[in-house]
Amino acid sequence: MSTSNFDRRAFLKGVSAIPLIGTAMTAAPFQSQAVHALKGSGKSVVIPTHEFAGDLDERLEFPSHWDVHVMEMAGHADPVLSPHEVAAQVARPFGSGPLREIARGKKTAVITFDDLTRTTPTYTVAPLIAAELEAAGIKEENILFLGSFGTHRPMTAAEIEKKLSKEVATKYAWMNHDAFDNLKDVGETSFKNRVRLNQTFLAADLKICLSGIKVHQDAGYGGGAKAVLPGVAALPSVEYNHETIMRGNKSTGPVKIFKNEMRLDMIEAARMAKVDFTVQIMYNQKLRPTHIFSGDIVEAHHAGVRVAAKTYCTPTFKDADIVVANAYPQNAQAFHGGRWINYSVKENGTGVLIVQHPLALDPIHYLNNRLAGKSGANYFDLAERKLKGGHPKNSALIVYSQYTNRTQRNSYPRDTFFCEKWADVIKLLEERHKSGAQVAVYPYAGMQHQEIELDG
Repeated sequence: MSTSNFDRRAFLKGVSAIPLIGTAMTAAPFQSQAVHALKGSGKSVVIPTHEFAGDLDERLEFPSHWDVHVMEMAGHADPVLSPHEVAAQVARPFGSGPLREIARGKKTAVITFDDLTRTTPTYTVAPLIAAELEAAGIKEENILFLGSFGTHRPMTAAEIEKKLSKEVATKYAWMNHDAFDNLKDVGETSFKNRVRLNQTFLAADLKICLSGIKVHQDAGYGGGAKAVLPGVAALPSVEYNHETIMRGNKSTGPVKIFKNEMRLDMIEAARMAKVDFTVQIMYNQKLRPTHIFSGDIVEAHHAGVRVAAKTYCTPTFKDADIVVANAYPQNAQAFHGGRWINYSVKENGTGVLIVQHPLALDPIHYLNNRLAGKSGANYFDLAERKLKGGHPKNSALIVYSQYTNRTQRNSYPRDTFFCEKWADVIKLLEERHKSGAQVAVYPYAGMQHQEIELDG
């Protein structure tokens, strides 16, 4: 078989699926992307795992006498966009002219994109956007992709390829944003935030931001102006936005967008940066695009969140004996998905947090490090504080992951149970719930949000 004509996706369609029962495998070239239904007396639920690390499906088996409820988001069956449909939706911008028209006559362009903690399928639009710029007359050597992930760690070349596609990461230049250097003052917001931004981003004739729309516990949703602040901002500017404005501010929170002062500060920073165009991507539980909103960085985002609020919303199962929350697709910040345990578990119940990803919790976050340093706390102090934490409603917590190590275990309360095999999880649950159980499963909790109304 000629490697030049080899189509991996077409090949996989012809391969029989390998059942992944309570376990997962390291990513391999011909790895199965699905599992068949099993015959037997048990109940099973298939969940997605390993975002950007094999993208595996995993089967969770439950005892047959348990009452298992799978809590899907409203838009779980939304159709996936074809490449033609992606292009068509990019070509219908909100609040701006078409990208090719905006780009005409420009010499240099910067395109921002988020990191792997935000599972935006950027690779589905990056080649299209770059092609539009070239068609407008911008030379490929003058197109730069800039990682806009605020105070997160830099990305490696392999990670960049996963995010942008190998084709784009090879053909065009890319660089990581640095929250410590290469920054320029652009002014002060009405919230008194002194904004300093990446000066390479500011220097481009054309500034484009690629983002994903997914719930954010403080800024309402991800995406939009967040690509600028915190995306390409200095650490002190991010700290002011995330601490001075956010702390104790009742306007912030999940799905809060239009009156959210933290978000409004971000919007002012994006306006100062003079962003020319944005592409906002909504995606399903398999991280495939379902809606595209392009154009003005505020208007396109607002159009997107109005759809997102009706798409990612999920009913809350109340007073479940057992709540299974799969942290996918944000395993690096698993606590986001873990909130579903708080929402659903009954008094003295059990929460199961699934963190099936090789990186598990990513310990590098420069803003968190800065805040810890300001408090005078060292590693041992912080680990001890976390170990003393409690669980909601006197519940127990089980963390299921094949990848836990001491660093990750120190991020959880002391009495947390850790299991590397799903069979061990079930054994613990049967010991705690001898007479049966009502089980609520949130299969991709890291992107699901409660049924909350938009704030405007």
